[in-house]
Amino acid sequence: MNALQEAQLAHLVFANRWAAMATVKDGKPFSSYVAYVPDVSDGVDGFLIHVSRLARHTTNLLESSFAAFSMSEADDGNGDPQTLVRVTLQGSVTVVGRDCEVYNDCREKYIQALPESQQLFSFADFVLFKFSVDQVRFVAGFGKSFTLSSDTLWRVGAKYPVGP
Repeated sequence: MNALQEAQLAHLVFANRWAAMATVKDGKPFSSYVAYVPDVSDGVDGFLIHVSRLARHTTNLLESSFAAFSMSEADDGNGDPQTLVRVTLQGSVTVVGRDCEVYNDCREKYIQALPESQQLFSFADFVLFKFSVDQVRFVAGFGKSFTLSSDTLWRVGAKYPVGP
């Protein structure tokens, strides 16, 4: 990847806060949208999501921890959409339980990034998850695709800081 592509990747993943998330139940895929927050508070790089047990994606995650997040450059209606920059992060989630040592740090990091979410932490049906990335599939335009490690993603994120 060149410097422009690295910056594009960093922007897609770390300047956004909304992603399509794919989960699996009984071997069948399900896709929905979730808010997410990058997190390294416990020394483990990942993304926090805070979702209701009433949502299908949450029950899917509780049954199978495998998930994928996808982010894309916005389509302005011009040109070939196949040239849009996009990324898919594959990995798995773990529950950050309310009794977990890092729960309060993760909660505060999430609320700091998404202040409107504060009241949701008082709802008993909401679960805080940490998504750990195993593999990154980055497409920097038509015919420009890369399979990257989680370490590369976080290195690029640190090299090209974006966001709040």
